[in-house]
Amino acid sequence: MYAVPELTVPDADIARWGGGPVSLAMGLAAHPERWWRLLNYRTDTRWYRLLERTEQYEVWLLSWLPGQGTDLHDHGPASGAFAIAAGTLTERVVAAKPGRPPVEVTRALNAGRCRAFGPHYVHHVTNAGTVPAVSVHVYTPGLSIMNRYRLEPSGLCHLAVEQAGVDW
Repeated sequence: MYAVPELTVPDADIARWGGGPVSLAMGLAAHPERWWRLLNYRTDTRWYRLLERTEQYEVWLLSWLPGQGTDLHDHGPASGAFAIAAGTLTERVVAAKPGRPPVEVTRALNAGRCRAFGPHYVHHVTNAGTVPAVSVHVYTPGLSIMNRYRLEPSGLCHLAVEQAGVDW
């Protein structure tokens, strides 16, 4: 069991629909026949594609070549989960409270593993391995914004807000 920094637990009410984001992400990751024909890779950045959007959630498929990753970010008010379908991704989680030093936890997530998260969960995900990785991400509600951060000794420094339909 991993230590989980505060502010990283999903809201309890998201389990009301079909087992919640963990169940949906794990179910899709375990059945590549449902998405492998859609899968693509980009050499300049990770590749992503929206698989499904409902009033309750969005499902995204992502591919990661070795060395590709995200900036330190959160998903705004969305909770969710991401499951590793192939390869290994490394996740660095940062939790910060005013007046206290940030807490960082880094872990490798292999195929078959899943990570649930709550609103304003700040993390950095990268493929530090030598083979491509594929992941399935579920957000509830759907992504509307993503905040970008930089970690400083005093805590998180907010850098930018990216908006759905504008920045991705």
